[in-house]
Parts: sequence; structure tokens; C-alpha cells
Amino acid sequence: MTVDKPSFHSSASDTHTPKAKEQKSWVPVVLIGVAIAYLALVQYIPAINVFTQAFSKGVGPFLANLSQPAFLHAAWLTLLLAVISLPLNTVFGLCAAWAIARHKFPGRAVVLSIIDLPFSISPVVAGLMIVLLYGRNGWFGPWLQALDIKIIFAFPGMVLATAFVSMPFVAREVIPVLEEFGKDQEEAARTLGAKDWQIFWRVTLPSIRWGLLYGLILTNARAMGEFGAVSVVSGNIATQTQSLPLFVEDAYKQYETEAAFSAAVLLALLAVVTLVLKEILERKTRIKDVE
Repeated sequence: MTVDKPSFHSSASDTHTPKAKEQKSWVPVVLIGVAIAYLALVQYIPAINVFTQAFSKGVGPFLANLSQPAFLHAAWLTLLLAVISLPLNTVFGLCAAWAIARHKFPGRAVVLSIIDLPFSISPVVAGLMIVLLYGRNGWFGPWLQALDIKIIFAFPGMVLATAFVSMPFVAREVIPVLEEFGKDQEEAARTLGAKDWQIFWRVTLPSIRWGLLYGLILTNARAMGEFGAVSVVSGNIATQTQSLPLFVEDAYKQYETEAAFSAAVLLALLAVVTLVLKEILERKTRIKDVE
């Protein structure tokens, strides 16, 4: 008695039939279509609507909205927050990246987790933490009040909130670059008599420049677009403690929709500039990796 063995040739050959190939060719098209539809609903259509609403009455009213005192103060305050938080996080990020990438020490994983904390904590919770520390009834509140130093509902609190939420980007972009670069060239320079600052400026910094610039761009974008943490600690007072994202919300609540959309257009243009710079740096990095 003979037992027929199952044949696998027919099932394998079925996958190469014209019908199977036609079905496979439709899979990428469907996936791409779903991705484009999702992006259109979430990003493209809302962005187009912002620009449409901002220019609905022409360029003249749009420019007039951008010349309002409240808008100018909010734009200036946003720029000032970025200008202050960017160098602070740059120095911190470089120091943290150097310590983590060049040294093995107990608690290294804990330090990395602390650096990533702004990624996992809601900005509103971060703002509340700052209030609980520096507010009138906070841990340092009585001491600050005795020295007549105001943090909450003032510009220093906005700086703290902005610096906190934009803290990880420089460190997180520089750490892998330093680890990939290694220590060989730095040790060779030290053997030849170079000092630590000379090694940093002439050996280390040129090797991490693209990662550092990438982190700076992301830090600046987060600093200028932050809403939640700044909203909690600032009080959102017009012409005093109101950044550009807060101005958009306040103008829309006051039924000044044209002013709100005009400010939103400016923020959108800043985001476009950030994306363009990000793409340029990514291409530069890819070219360098190929070389």
C-alpha cells in the first residue's frame, strides 16, 4: 500500500501566478493610500485651513494682524525664550553627552532615564512640578518671596518650563555620535600634548557638528512651539507673559480668529524652516557616512 506524499510544488507555484502577482502589487498601493489619507486628515487639511483662514481677507489684514502690540510682544517673548534656553541646553547636552559617552559609572542608565524624562512626562505636569517647587506655597516659595524673586507667573518660570521640555534633544543627538566616533583621535591628540580644550575644539567638536546642529534645531523648534508647560507657569497675561502659542489660544478664545490664524501661520512657517534644515542636515550626514 502506497501513501501519496503531499506535493508542495503546486502551492509554491501558486504564488508566482499572474493573479498572485497582481494581488501583491496592490498591497503597497493600499498602504500608501492609507498613509496619505491619514496624513491628509491629521496634517495637510488642517494646515491648509490655517493658511486659508489667515489670508481669507487678503494680505493687508494679515499683515495688520501681525503688527498688533500683543502679537509683537508674544513673538518677541517667544524668541527670547528660545535664545535663552538654546545655549543652556547646548551646554548641558554637551556635558551630559560627554560624561555618558566617555565614562562608565554606576547609575549611568538612571542618568539617561532622567535626561529622557521630558519625553515621557506631560508638559502640563512639568509645569505643575515647577509651580509646586517655585510657587508661593511651594518648596522654595517662602525663600524666594523673602528675596523678592518672582518665578511663577513671570518670565523666569517660562524660561524654566521651556528649558525643561527642550532639554533632551542635544544630549540625545550627540551621545550616539560620540560613541561611534570613539576615543582614538582624542587620545592621539592628548599624546601629542594637546590640552583638553584644544582636543574639544579641534578634534571632538568637528566630529559631532552635524549631530549637534540637528539637536539645536530640534531644541529651538520645541522651545518656540511649547504650549502646555509654559501655559501653566506663565498665567497667560497679554503683553506680559504670553508667548506666541499662548497668543494663538487667547486670540481664538476672544473670537479674534484672524489674529489667531495669522500667528498660527507664523508658527507653521517656523516649523517648515525647521523641517527644511532637518532634511539638509540628514542629507549632509548621509553623504558623510557614504564617504
